[in-house]
Amino acid sequence: MPLLRGLARTAAIAGTATAVSNRVSRRQSNRWAQQDEQQYAPPPQPQAPAAAPARDPVAQLKDLADLKAQGILTDAEFEAQKAKILAS
Repeated sequence: MPLLRGLARTAAIAGTATAVSNRVSRRQSNRWAQQDEQQYAPPPQPQAPAAAPARDPVAQLKDLADLKAQGILTDAEFEAQKAKILAS
């Protein structure tokens, strides 16, 4: 009987050691896989800044009219800017 008990004990120890070894191997391979993903992953693309919302054309025309009234813009400059605003 002591021989059978010794064999059972050895089998239990060997089974535990195998289970632990497999778990360690699995954890290590998961870590390596994560490192590979991080190393070989393409770099993140920079986000383009959001386009500024378009100003209201009426507000732009009023601003131009104010500049013309103040004498900052000539009639020709006013008409050119007005044409750009209305074309967009």
